[in-house]
Amino acid sequence: MTPPDTSPDSASTPEAASPSDDGARSNPASTTPRPSPTGSARPRRLVVVGGVAGGMSCAARARRLSEEAEIIVLDRGRHVSFANCGLPYYVGGEIEDQADLLVQTPERLRAWLNLDVRTGHDVVGIDPVAQEVIVRTADGVQRLDYDALVLSPGAQATRPPVDGLDSPRVATLRSVEDAVALREWADAGARSAVVLGAGFIGVEAAEVLARRGIATTIVEYAEHVLPPLEREHAYPITQELRGLGVDVRTGTAAESITHGADADEVHLADGTRVRADLIVLATGVRPDTDAFASSGLELERGAIIVDEHGRTNLPHVYAVGDATVSTDPVTGARRPVALAGPANRAGRLVADFIMDPEHARPIPAPLGTAIVRVGGMTAAMTGANRAALDAAGIEYTTIHLHPNQHAGYFPGASQLHLSVSFAPDGRILGAQCVGRDGVDKRIDVLATAIRAGLGVADLIDLDLAYAPPFGQAKDPVNLAGMLGSNVLSGTVEVWDVRDLEQVRQTHLLLDVRTRAEVARGRVPGALNIPHTELRARLEEVRQAAAGRPIGVICQVGVRANIAHRILAGNGLKSSVLTGGMITLRAWLGDDADSYLVGA
Repeated sequence: MTPPDTSPDSASTPEAASPSDDGARSNPASTTPRPSPTGSARPRRLVVVGGVAGGMSCAARARRLSEEAEIIVLDRGRHVSFANCGLPYYVGGEIEDQADLLVQTPERLRAWLNLDVRTGHDVVGIDPVAQEVIVRTADGVQRLDYDALVLSPGAQATRPPVDGLDSPRVATLRSVEDAVALREWADAGARSAVVLGAGFIGVEAAEVLARRGIATTIVEYAEHVLPPLEREHAYPITQELRGLGVDVRTGTAAESITHGADADEVHLADGTRVRADLIVLATGVRPDTDAFASSGLELERGAIIVDEHGRTNLPHVYAVGDATVSTDPVTGARRPVALAGPANRAGRLVADFIMDPEHARPIPAPLGTAIVRVGGMTAAMTGANRAALDAAGIEYTTIHLHPNQHAGYFPGASQLHLSVSFAPDGRILGAQCVGRDGVDKRIDVLATAIRAGLGVADLIDLDLAYAPPFGQAKDPVNLAGMLGSNVLSGTVEVWDVRDLEQVRQTHLLLDVRTRAEVARGRVPGALNIPHTELRARLEEVRQAAAGRPIGVICQVGVRANIAHRILAGNGLKSSVLTGGMITLRAWLGDDADSYLVGA
C-alpha cells in the first residue's frame, strides 16, 4: 500500500508555515462572505473529511498549490495519516513499533504544510445550502462552513447477519487501534483464531496469526481464497496457507457464534464448529457514507457518484477514495475500488481541480491493480478477471504460461504462473500472476501496458531489463506477447481448462509428455504419444481421432505447441490446453489426484 502523499514536492523545501491570520475564518460559526470557488477563483476555506490516503493527499496537494487557503482536515479517529495496509504486519511483529505505522501526525502536518488537522471530529452531516458540515466532537456538535468540501470517508467493515457477532472476541483490522488490540491478544497467549473472509485482509491476517503460532482457521463463502483471483491461481495460495498451518475452509460461511467463558465457538454452514480465542471479521467493506445520505448527495449502492474531477451532484462538494464509484476501464462495471494507490492519485487530482482547474487532469479509471504476500508466495492482478469479462459479455482469450522468473541456470530460479486475457483485436484486458519471486514487476509492466492501450502482440517488443539474476532474455512478459500473437494469427489455437469436460466429449485428447510424466497422472481417456515420437506415429493419431479435432496436452504448453504445429502441418485440426497440466492440476485443486489416472 502507498502512504498518503504528504511529503513536499521534490522541487520544494519543507518549511514551517505560519498559522492563518484570518481570525474570522478560523471561527466555525463565521459568516464571512465566501468568494465563489468556481472558475479560476480558489476557495478561501477547504474542508477535507477523512484523512489517510485520499483525504490527506488532497489536503497536502492543495497546500502546495495555495499558501492563502485555510485547509482543515476532520477525522473521527485518533490517527489521520497511518499505513493501514501495514496493520497486519504490526500484528505479526514484522513492524515492531506502533509509531512506525503513523505516516504523519497533526503536529508535523501543521509544521510542514500549515494544515489544520482535527482528530476526534466526526462529521455526521452536510448542509449543502448553508455550505456547512455538521461535526460531533467531545465538546458537542458544531457547524463548520466551507468554500470547497472534499469527502474522503473511506470504507467500513461489513457485518454479515451472524448470530453472536457481538462477542467481545470479534475484531476487525481497519485501524491502528484494531491492530494494537489484535497484537495484545496474540501477546497474551491466544491459542486459536478464526478469520471470517479470505480476501486480501483476511489472508494477510491469517498468515500473521499462524506465524505467531496461533492455530488459525480461515473461512470463505466463495469456492476459493482471494476470490478475485482465478481458481487456478488461488490454489497455490491455498497450499501456501496450509503450509503455514492455516486450516482453509472454503465454500462455507459462519452461521452463528456461541460465546464461552474461555473461548467462543464458530458454527459453520457445513455443520462443523471451530474454537476461537479471537475472531477476525474480514468479510469485506462498504462505503462509509451513512452520514451523508440525507444531504441529497447522490449515491449508488452506498457509494458516492462523482465525475472525472471528483465533483458530486452537490455544489462545491467533491469526493475521493474508497467511498466513490469508479467505472472499470475494461468492463464498464461501476463499483468502488478500495485501494490506496487510486485514492492517493485521486486526492491529488481533485486538489488540482479545486485550486487550478485550468490545468487539472481528469481522474483515470483505476484498473484495480493489487498484490498480496502469503508466506513465501505472491499473488497479483490487474484489469479484469474472467468472471468480470463473462459478466460484461466481452469476448476474450486467456493464455497461461509457467516460465521461470529469471534465467534457469542462475541459482534461485522459480516458476511463475502467469495468465493474460485479451480481446479478439489483441487489446489486453487483464492479467494475473502467482509465484515466489518476480511477480510484482510482471504485473506492473502489464498494468502499464493496459493503461497505455497496448495489444498483446506489443508485449513482444518491450525492451525489459535482463541479466541472469533478474530475468530472462525472453522475459515472461515477452513470452506472453509471443504466445498471444500466435493465438491472434492462428499459428496456435488454444482451449481453456474450464472447457475440459466439453473437450473430452468432442475431441481426442493427446498427451505429448513423456511416459514417466504421464505415469504420475493424466486425463482419463487421453492418448499418450511423446512429442518426439509424434511425426512417426501420425497415422495412429489419425485413426484414434476418427475425424474429431485433437486437444493437445503437455506440462506447461511448450511441447503441446510443437505438437500442434506438427498436427496442423499434416492436415489435422488441433488445439492446445493453455498452461498444460500445471494449470489443470491447479484448477482441479484437491480433486486432482482423484480425477487424474495413472498410465
